[in-house]
Amino acid sequence: MTRNDSGVIAVLDEVTALVPVLRESGIEGEERRWIPDENIELLEKAGVFRLAVPRRFGGLGVPVADQAAVLNEIARADSATGWVSMIWVSSSWVPSLFPEQAQEEVYAAGAVRVSTGFTPSGTLTAGTAADSETADSETADSGSGSGVPSDYTLDGSWKWISGSRGADWAVLAALLTGPDGTPVPYAALVPFSALSVADDWYSSAGAGTGSSTVTAAGVTVPAHRVLPLADVLAGGDYAFVPYFMAQGAAAYIGMAKGAYERFLERLPGRGITYTSWTDQSQSPLTQIQVAVAANKIEAADALQERWLRRLQEHADAGTQPDLAERAAARGRAAYAVQLAKEAVDELFEAGGASVILRDEPLQRFHRDIRGLSLHALFTFTTNQEVHGRAILGLAPDTPFL
Repeated sequence: MTRNDSGVIAVLDEVTALVPVLRESGIEGEERRWIPDENIELLEKAGVFRLAVPRRFGGLGVPVADQAAVLNEIARADSATGWVSMIWVSSSWVPSLFPEQAQEEVYAAGAVRVSTGFTPSGTLTAGTAADSETADSETADSGSGSGVPSDYTLDGSWKWISGSRGADWAVLAALLTGPDGTPVPYAALVPFSALSVADDWYSSAGAGTGSSTVTAAGVTVPAHRVLPLADVLAGGDYAFVPYFMAQGAAAYIGMAKGAYERFLERLPGRGITYTSWTDQSQSPLTQIQVAVAANKIEAADALQERWLRRLQEHADAGTQPDLAERAAARGRAAYAVQLAKEAVDELFEAGGASVILRDEPLQRFHRDIRGLSLHALFTFTTNQEVHGRAILGLAPDTPFL
């Protein structure tokens, strides 16, 4: 942690104190398909949802490594709560890329929960017959008489929007047709009060994340809350995709740490059925399994520390990582996620048949980390391909860098 920032240390300490409460809530979150409201209230009170909010709006605006440490701790307690917190925190600085008026609207309360949908499955329609090509972040708030739309209409649906049942704002990608007829992806910043959230999240993994379908039907979006998606991906203090990958990896590693701790908690007094081992900890196989899991978690942590440090160095210098660094961030984050997943697999295999019971947190960590690792941006092979192309001097073949 940043030791000269007592506010950040206080947040981490409060979250650590909440670990038993958050872990106990796992079954309830799965049954209601959404994390308990109490979890959100406790984390709000602890200051978690102020971590990435700019300081000038009452947020903490802390370095990315400090944000990751808090998210890691939440996921160590409960995977669904950790995942949702990661989405909200990693997205809460995105409104700072929009014009000042939009920032003031979003950050009015000093804390904010933002969910995102970057698949452009919606459409934006200009509110006037203006030349929409000029409707960018530099001129969008100029209003009538300038040939720039004063507002847009947003329509569409976005699937798998994690945290949608408790978010304040959404950043949703949509296609805006330019004067030449070419659709261009834009990002629209919309309050959740203007959207509908479907009750359609039924899943075997990440069940408590409330990753429902969100729909906009003729929602008016003022021009100051519309930006080209490319501008969002370019980022501000941090490059968006490497930043999001780092925050996501923190959540996955936290899940692995939670599984590891739970494995050790339940080990005393356990034997290995149908063998002569009355104390599982005396078995060489168990000793190997727990050491392999521990070292994979340590390796994931070490990878994370490197890219977090590099991201912060760029932010402090006011520079942006180049394409090779952005590709490396994707490759290394996904590799850390893979290591975390393998560690949990190892522990689950060593846990015995009773590990499958619903009230056992270890099985939830196992299901959730395996299911959530299928998220398209964290898929192992895709990210290794992106990283490998950069290593070999080839174009990355994706705009999500």
